[in-house]
Amino acid sequence: MSDILILTEDQLRQRVKLDTAAIGVIETAFAALGRSGVVMPPVLSMQMPDVKGELDVKTAYVPGLAGFAVKLSPGFFDNPSKGLPSTSGLMVVLSSETGRVQAVLLDNGYLTDIRTAAAGGVAAKHLSRADSSRAAIFGAGLQARMQLQALCLVRPIREAVIWARDPDKAAALAAELDGDGLTVRAEADAARAAAFADIIVTTTPSHHPILQADWLRPGQHVTAMGSDQPDKNELDPYCLDRADLYVADRVSQTRLMGELHAALEAGLIVETGDIPELGDIIRGRHPGRTSPDQITIADLTGTGVQDTAIATHALAAFAKDATHA
Repeated sequence: MSDILILTEDQLRQRVKLDTAAIGVIETAFAALGRSGVVMPPVLSMQMPDVKGELDVKTAYVPGLAGFAVKLSPGFFDNPSKGLPSTSGLMVVLSSETGRVQAVLLDNGYLTDIRTAAAGGVAAKHLSRADSSRAAIFGAGLQARMQLQALCLVRPIREAVIWARDPDKAAALAAELDGDGLTVRAEADAARAAAFADIIVTTTPSHHPILQADWLRPGQHVTAMGSDQPDKNELDPYCLDRADLYVADRVSQTRLMGELHAALEAGLIVETGDIPELGDIIRGRHPGRTSPDQITIADLTGTGVQDTAIATHALAAFAKDATHA
């Protein structure tokens, strides 16, 4: 029996980065999701409200890849008060041929952070205006920082504003990111932050809308990536009604836990059969942005195919080591 490769967070951080290669890997994964043969079961989600915790389990089998990942992603939101990060987790990679465990990636959520930010880059690449140079990030956590980094890899972003419920956190993140050809400042007013931007990214665990429909203007793109549970909601449901193009990462998921879920509950959307997925846009099966004045929205709830893709990408970074062992 071959040895099981065990990689730590530190090892993965050294070789797996948020870069154009990672964005390309996730772009390919979304394209694959629309093809026959890909198997991606619904997210297994366990809520533990008494301890403000949750656990998500995601996976996907993609024909042609040597392995598939099963990811355990816990979120315990009182952890910061205990000096611990809110999220952690790991991925187990199994052989697509035999089902045997090939690797255990003890990434503490790092690979999830990379693939989530990369997905934001993919959405912006295919749905925002090519000349988008201003970004507004709603939120001041790790993903806020990484989403802006991903935007800069796919669009000529020169200016950005950070809005957060905690103005001090917004100011601290803005100060950290300002420089190297990018001007970043905190904006205390959410409406002004939205009005400033060509691309808006919401990165919060909010249970109530933080972006209102009447703040949107022609030509903007919005990526919403915080609503990964049925009770979370970052966008006013009327944002979807106002948008010229709404795109889901996976319609079956966004119906249950994305911004689409809130719009369905509000009765603003009745039929979901003609809603395109991001993979449809990438593969040219559905038109993306067709004019500079359109308002576009990408609803990203996180898919198992992204986890299999980023795990495969991570293992490839260590393949040379294995051949010389």
